[in-house]
Amino acid sequence: MDLFLQYLSQPYLVTGIVYTLLITVLGLGGGLVMGVVLAGMQLSRFGALALLSRTYAIIFRGTPLILQMIFCYNALPLIGIKLSAIEAASLALALNEAPFIAEIIRANVIGVDRGQVSAAQALGMTPNVIMGRVVAPQAIRSMVPALGNEAVSALKNSSLASVVSVQELTLRSTQLASATFDFFSIFFASGLMYLLLTGVVALIQIVVEMLLDLDRPKPAEQIARFFCALSPFRTRSVAALAAPTPTPDDQATAQDPLPPASPKVTMAAAGVDRAARASRLSGNTDAVEVRGLHKAYGPNVVLNGIDLTIKAGEVVVLLGPSGSGKSTLLRCINRLEGWEEGSIRVGGRSLGVNEEGKPLSPRAIAQMRASVGVGMVFQQFNLFGHLTARENVADPLRWVQGLSRFDADRRADALLERVGLAHRANALPRHLSGGQQQRVAIARAVAQNPSVLLLDEPTSALDPELVNEVLEVIRRLAVEDGLAMIISTHQLRFAADVADRIIFLSGGSIVEEGPADEILNRPRHPLTARFLSKMEGE
Repeated sequence: MDLFLQYLSQPYLVTGIVYTLLITVLGLGGGLVMGVVLAGMQLSRFGALALLSRTYAIIFRGTPLILQMIFCYNALPLIGIKLSAIEAASLALALNEAPFIAEIIRANVIGVDRGQVSAAQALGMTPNVIMGRVVAPQAIRSMVPALGNEAVSALKNSSLASVVSVQELTLRSTQLASATFDFFSIFFASGLMYLLLTGVVALIQIVVEMLLDLDRPKPAEQIARFFCALSPFRTRSVAALAAPTPTPDDQATAQDPLPPASPKVTMAAAGVDRAARASRLSGNTDAVEVRGLHKAYGPNVVLNGIDLTIKAGEVVVLLGPSGSGKSTLLRCINRLEGWEEGSIRVGGRSLGVNEEGKPLSPRAIAQMRASVGVGMVFQQFNLFGHLTARENVADPLRWVQGLSRFDADRRADALLERVGLAHRANALPRHLSGGQQQRVAIARAVAQNPSVLLLDEPTSALDPELVNEVLEVIRRLAVEDGLAMIISTHQLRFAADVADRIIFLSGGSIVEEGPADEILNRPRHPLTARFLSKMEGE
């Protein structure tokens, strides 16, 4: 036992640990930098870069690390690149780790919900902002366990550096054992040293995961729990501080009524004369103008010659069976989708092309979205999962509009108050019910002061008991804010309450359009009548 403990403190072996750590740190650092580059190449729009990255991965994942170390140490000098043993081993380890790290990064970037990317685009964020503010923070949280595992693997693989005569821990253990013939004690001590090093890596991983854990209690709450656990006299007040926070399910099912208001906000309840309103709207400028729009996915034609004009302040409801092109039309208006023929102008400007009709870059399209002002609310909410309700509303104002944190937070709090969620401002999306999430999404879209608000089936992903709370928020926007709104929905009663005009689509074409009362009560086209009859019977 004494001999074993002596080996643990043997300077000869301790020096080997230093070399082992040096190679591991250099190899991992280089591999991380190269991995980010390789992942970026694979995720880029350029096929040649993706092919080059894939080829690199096939070569370096398909050959043993020991051969790569020999190549860096013995073959590179033949072309004038002479490296020391430590430099060659570190370079080989970096080259070997890069494709594995690249795949970890790429997998976690792809794993971020694409709906959040669409929401960020709709808010006018540029590709760099989307990657840095929306995708990367969530991807990094997901990739920490895999990167921790890769760090442990690199630490153990550093032992292969002995093949190029690096005096790392394994080689020094072998040399010492050959001199003393005490193989068991020496290699057992060496193995324990490796275990301690990998244990430190595991501890670092745990700490990083804790720091990145969005559900981690605040420091004040942790301190209160700690002292409460130590105290033999637990008062009611301290126990209350230390009590576990409600679970997401408890929070999501809590009753959450809207602020006091009239029982139902409709144009009729607000005393709006629809005939006078229609006459007034007819004199407004065009908010959205669609001409000859054709959109297809391969042989499947989704939009077939759509012609549509929306006046400023007009509320238009899109009706039609599933697959009729309602969602695609909304996404085209916001330039989240391209099209083959036709044109769309929002506020007199064509999204996606310059004055000469040439296509714009993704960055320029994002800037144009922000300047034109087209807000969008999605079926699946698409809130940013790593941000609280307040941050979901406020942070895009900072990133896109350039507001200060104080001004952005103040506007966010005012809008959350308006939609009845001021008390949930610090809640993460997964701790909110579906209706609450959709109300946050509406507040986020309105925060940008859009001239046009697009709502794509805003209640389709909600349980029936949550539908009314979201519809009530939209009713208020329609009546009080005077936004031009295009709403895709199957809620006929809601359409009757808020719509100035209803457009019925089928098979990618506009079958019938007209005032809401006329379309809902006296449809002229048999397809419209059949659809309305079916919806009323459900």
